[in-house]
Amino acid sequence: MEDLEQIRAELLAAVAAAAGPDALDAVRVNALGRKGRITELMKGLGALDAEARRAAGQELNSVKAAVAEAIDRRKRTLDDAALEGRLAAESVDISLPVRPERQGLLHPISQTIDEVIAIMGEMGFAVAEGPEIEDDFHNFGALNIPPEHPARQMHDTFYMKEKPDGSRLLLRTHTSPVQIRTMESTEPPIRIIVPGRTYRSDSDMTHTPMFHQVEGLVIDKTTHFGHLKGCLIEFCSAFFEVANVPLRFRPSYFPFTEPSAEVDINCSRQGNTLKFGEGDGWLEIAGCGMVHPNVLRACNIDPEVYQGFAFGIGVERLAMLKYGIPDLRTFFEADLRWLRHYGFLPLEVPTLLRGLVP
Repeated sequence: MEDLEQIRAELLAAVAAAAGPDALDAVRVNALGRKGRITELMKGLGALDAEARRAAGQELNSVKAAVAEAIDRRKRTLDDAALEGRLAAESVDISLPVRPERQGLLHPISQTIDEVIAIMGEMGFAVAEGPEIEDDFHNFGALNIPPEHPARQMHDTFYMKEKPDGSRLLLRTHTSPVQIRTMESTEPPIRIIVPGRTYRSDSDMTHTPMFHQVEGLVIDKTTHFGHLKGCLIEFCSAFFEVANVPLRFRPSYFPFTEPSAEVDINCSRQGNTLKFGEGDGWLEIAGCGMVHPNVLRACNIDPEVYQGFAFGIGVERLAMLKYGIPDLRTFFEADLRWLRHYGFLPLEVPTLLRGLVP
């Protein structure tokens, strides 16, 4: 049996001297490959007696483990160095002036959110924001979502690591927690919209793990379902630029509203395009309802005095319908060709006075 300590030293020195991934892989093959030095020594153990074989096997396994660990460490070091070099080579000086031949464009999501804010702002709504990492109470409990509700399950919700007390933070699954925080900190009357990112464990042509919502909330003493219907009809007419667009309210169920409804907009399909306000087709665009008394109680608002309505609309869904974008996933692919086709002029701020679309 060769001097194993000398073999260990030689192989570890070769690992440390490897200047790149290819050189490191060559060292790995020479040491641990099918015909490597350590592998060949392992094959020779059968010729030894039992006691010698046991001792030599332990020493060989120790050398093998040390070399494998050194290779892993060196690989991580080389990978980190390669990443740092790439980041340094691809760095961009953001203080440089914009290239005149490359005018920047607004992403359709940003444009759509600006359009929604412009419309709802004219209707008296203020914009509210809140954290994207939430606790169970604000994301579920205060919204009358019971512990056994499917929305709480791991396959739907992104949970953080469990805390010592058993609680876990999570990525908010809707922007409704901002409604809860607003009701906790603001005395009614309340009239807000909540645009923002939300997260759910879902991915296909019409769903992504991260997406955007705009939710609305009105709390006062006299609000009723007719006000909710009027608000959504006015919004859809302004957003889709169709006068008196027909909407259909279908009874539904949401834990945080009662009664609840899903909202469909009248449309017709002509080839690959949609036209709103005509035809015999219907397309779902929103969920809504009157705020559940339990939600008001959770926010220390007396449901015997106050009531209100809430609604939620997917921003990507609005943009896809209005601007004819067929695949939800393309919103997040960072393709400049796509953005140049669907993007918007950045200095033309949407208003109902000058028009929503530049």
